[in-house]
Amino acid sequence: MEKDPLKDLRNRNLRNIAFITVIVILGLILLQSWLGGGKTKNEIQYTLFTTLVENDQIVSVLIKDNRAEATTVDGGTIFVQLPPDGTSIYMPLLEEHGIQVSFEPSTESNWFLTIVISLLPVLLIFAVFMYIMRRTQGGGALAFGQSKAKLVRPDTTKVTFDDVAGLAEVKEEVEEIIDYLEDQKRFSRLGAEIPKGILLVGAPGTGKTLLAKAIAGEAHVPFFSISGSDFVEMFVGVGAARVRDMFEKAKASAPCIIFIDELDAVGRKRGAGLGGGHDEREQTLNQLLAEMDGFQPNKGIIILAATNRPDVLDPALLRPGRFDRRVLVPYPVLKDREEILKVHLRGKTIAEDVDTGVLARQTPGFVGADLRNLCNEAALLAARKNKDVVDMADFAEATDRVWLGLKRKSVVPTEKERRITAYHESGHALLGHLLQRENRSVHKISIVPRSYSMGVTQSLPLEEKYLPTQEEYKNELVCTLGGRAAEELVFNEITAGSSSDLRDATKLATKMVIKLGMNEELGPISLGRERVDVFLGEEIVKSHEHSEEISSLADREIRGLLIRSYEKAKQLLKKHRSALDRLASEVLKREEIAGSELDALFAELMPAPAV
Repeated sequence: MEKDPLKDLRNRNLRNIAFITVIVILGLILLQSWLGGGKTKNEIQYTLFTTLVENDQIVSVLIKDNRAEATTVDGGTIFVQLPPDGTSIYMPLLEEHGIQVSFEPSTESNWFLTIVISLLPVLLIFAVFMYIMRRTQGGGALAFGQSKAKLVRPDTTKVTFDDVAGLAEVKEEVEEIIDYLEDQKRFSRLGAEIPKGILLVGAPGTGKTLLAKAIAGEAHVPFFSISGSDFVEMFVGVGAARVRDMFEKAKASAPCIIFIDELDAVGRKRGAGLGGGHDEREQTLNQLLAEMDGFQPNKGIIILAATNRPDVLDPALLRPGRFDRRVLVPYPVLKDREEILKVHLRGKTIAEDVDTGVLARQTPGFVGADLRNLCNEAALLAARKNKDVVDMADFAEATDRVWLGLKRKSVVPTEKERRITAYHESGHALLGHLLQRENRSVHKISIVPRSYSMGVTQSLPLEEKYLPTQEEYKNELVCTLGGRAAEELVFNEITAGSSSDLRDATKLATKMVIKLGMNEELGPISLGRERVDVFLGEEIVKSHEHSEEISSLADREIRGLLIRSYEKAKQLLKKHRSALDRLASEVLKREEIAGSELDALFAELMPAPAV
């Protein structure tokens, strides 16, 4: 018989509550005995009291409710409990010794108030007990086994497919889900079955979650939304209980859609157990697998999930029958970026010179989240300057802020450092103009210190390109190493400013040699040197796919490719030294040169296209 982790959890909670209740009751009993059960200070026994009276040590007595407060000859006060209905016993003794006796009338007690006060601790304990039980069995913070999936209704979200620019193919895939839920006969008449699960795969910021929000706004069926991290808790069995509870709610609301964001938080590969938390995650994943395609049918429930780490997901989760369809949400191309910019410019007052086509060309590699941030930064800059509209100058500055970081006004480089930076960036720009003019244009040169660098050279693609050639990669390597080559050529020394260039060049050369087979000795081979990290859910031990000899040869190929590229960069800069000097001189004067001004300068420096 399967063990119910939710039942075990509730039993443990009941034991804890019972233990706490016993402790509270004992504490109240001890408190009551300490406050009201003990003797009053200076209280004596009745026999001692009569002895004091007989020895004339008592001056006066105040009697109330069979309790006497006596004043002694030395001015002290003592208390004594008199015998019940014993007036005939102690009054003659007091009168015989001439003691002044007075009586204080007794106050009638409120019996109802007395009962309430007596029962108050019990009622308080009972109320706390019922509150904890309801919180445990309901949807509160102690309801560990309850699903945290939120039901999103179409009338509660304003996001629709009109707000999702670009991604035409992706929208077509997910719109099919909505069509099926609204008109199942259209598909079932031909024997077609809708995919049980659709996995959205893409880099962060590409619009996976936005797409899910649009589905929630467009679908006319219940839409449950939950994050992968909401399943797993510190208690073993809670995640599996939440999965069961979520699917029970979904079955009651079918047809419906369940959206799991950040699926990799709960769906990582099994097999590398390194602790109890891993066991809890595996139990949760096993329950999710069983619910998605187990013995119990889930007709009318469609699973939609999003992740940016499909490589760490468990293979059982990705097989047909669970996630039948994997939809790639790609980086937006030029046309898509222009459409995304138009969406994010809604509601903003922009100038007539704002050209979304130019902005799209200036933002290669930007995803939807980056473009949204860009539009917001431009509006903030315009508002800071008290402008009435947002113009292209604001967008240009915002692009620099997003891509390069803030200007560091506190950093004041020396004149030598400015010259080194100017020649460094001019080396990049000049080689870019010489080698990449057919594919890319040098858009901007700047030696203004920013958050991430002392200067920058920005080049933009002339058109979207999907199949770069080996020659284009080699030219990119030469341009990347052009800054360091210019420093060595002009100043006969190198600086730390080339560190990022060396990192990028090494990364590109490694990709060319071991992944793309663009080498001289290894030939058409892909070595696949991906690093294996056990904490990502991979196996702890993984055999090498190639010999040490092949690895050593690959290292030599990478090093040789970098050295040849660096030598070519120095040769070209030496050949065009006069153009390099003039370009660096202009950069020193203006600090920033961009756009048409830079194009005119290149036309003046190098009118002939020959290298």
